Amino acid sequence: MTTLKVGIADYEEMKARTMRIAKGEEKPATGDPKVWFTSTESFAKVLSAGNRELLRIIDEHAPGSLEELAQITGRAKSNLSRTLKTMAGYGLVRMEKGKGLKLAPKVVHDRVELALPLTERRKATGGRR
Repeated sequence: MTTLKVGIADYEEMKARTMRIAKGEEKPATGDPKVWFTSTESFAKVLSAGNRELLRIIDEHAPGSLEELAQITGRAKSNLSRTLKTMAGYGLVRMEKGKGLKLAPKVVHDRVELALPLTERRKATGGRR
């Protein structure tokens, strides 16, 4: 599998960056994160110990449906559905055709790399400082 590179930037920073890219004023570098979280707290919540365990279970057991995953984990299907939707939004899982007409979760990446500059802050209206 692959490593997903993620970054942390608040909403205003991401909006300004997206606008600069759209206007051709900035070009994303090859090593730039592909997925962004608005805070370290949101990153930690999505990749909590329980959610990392869920990813491990999906990878190891390859459940053919959400129902099968619910049986394996003992978690409610509605809870799993909500969690997997969030994870899919961040590119951690994808839902593929499973048994019959059901969808099955698949882990996309086996590692996450966090790019978190501690002293550098992007300005919302300009480029990097």
